[in-house]
Amino acid sequence: MAKLNFGGVEENVVTRDEFPLAKAQQVLKDEVVAVIGYGVQGPGQALNQKENGINVIVGQRKNSKSWDKAVHDGFVPGETLFEIEEALEKGTIICYLLSDAAQIAMWPTVKKHLTPGKALYFSHGFGITYNDQTGIIPPADVDVFLVAPKGSGTSLRRMFLQGRGLNSSYAIFQDATGRAFERVVSLGIAIGSGYLFETNFKKEVYSDLTGERGTLMGAIQGIFAAQFQVLRSKGHSPSEAFNETVEELTQSLMPLVAENGMDWMYANCSTTAQRGALDWWKKFRDATLPVFTELYESVAAGKEAAISIESNSKADYRAKLEVELKELHDSELWQAGKTVRSLRPENQAPASA
Repeated sequence: MAKLNFGGVEENVVTRDEFPLAKAQQVLKDEVVAVIGYGVQGPGQALNQKENGINVIVGQRKNSKSWDKAVHDGFVPGETLFEIEEALEKGTIICYLLSDAAQIAMWPTVKKHLTPGKALYFSHGFGITYNDQTGIIPPADVDVFLVAPKGSGTSLRRMFLQGRGLNSSYAIFQDATGRAFERVVSLGIAIGSGYLFETNFKKEVYSDLTGERGTLMGAIQGIFAAQFQVLRSKGHSPSEAFNETVEELTQSLMPLVAENGMDWMYANCSTTAQRGALDWWKKFRDATLPVFTELYESVAAGKEAAISIESNSKADYRAKLEVELKELHDSELWQAGKTVRSLRPENQAPASA
């Protein structure tokens, strides 16, 4: 295990140089990795492991859309694709990748198949951290750990196919076998992580829920909507407002941030843009800091977990979700975005000869 120093703060990390795929394959050679759930994270993690030579099977409800997707992706019914209970029985490592609400409902079934020496793998600390609400309390004689890719399952898969890696956190909640570390790191490498940084279940879920509601999704949508609304109210066209709010950020500036950091992005913009950004960023920080503080405290108190569990466990959850997503989709902001994206050169039909 390597250590990274961040201005005097040391973190434990595992890189693919020190823990190569060949080592992960050796550690996992006698394991059967059962991926339970084939929705958001399941396909990317299962396919990446499969193509990295890991003995992986998928457990999914038969005759569901996810079952059909797994078949389309190359998993064979009766060989590498099974009903959930059969996969749970066969698996020595259970990758529990159902949604948080579905994990609660399925837990009694999963628990009875967690025989001594098996491992229970998560990609989110939710079920364990909020076990007073979820009831997910594993038996003492199994390993319990997580690998949490810092992005969607779609991104994990795309980056794998590009020969790149999506960074992940890892955590060990319970080491019953003495092999939890080598098992969890091997799985992290096998799913295609760039590097793995150490955390614990509580910190993972606190940072994850804060990030999703904050800069990753909630806050950025709110900021997009606010700036777009101001520009439109001052007479700017939808195209101009969208380009200045979203398109330039996602297509031009964020790739520079990803490449070398915010200072690098600033250095590659005009001096006028630099001056304005340096003058205004602290005002935005100060304005949003109370909101982020409130958000983190809500996460830590279990309030966000309770809201998610109650909402996502309702029979009409999907229908209500579609209504809320349609509101975003139909907004002028994202309708403008749809039009702008269609005009990108790569989305234009080639001119006739």
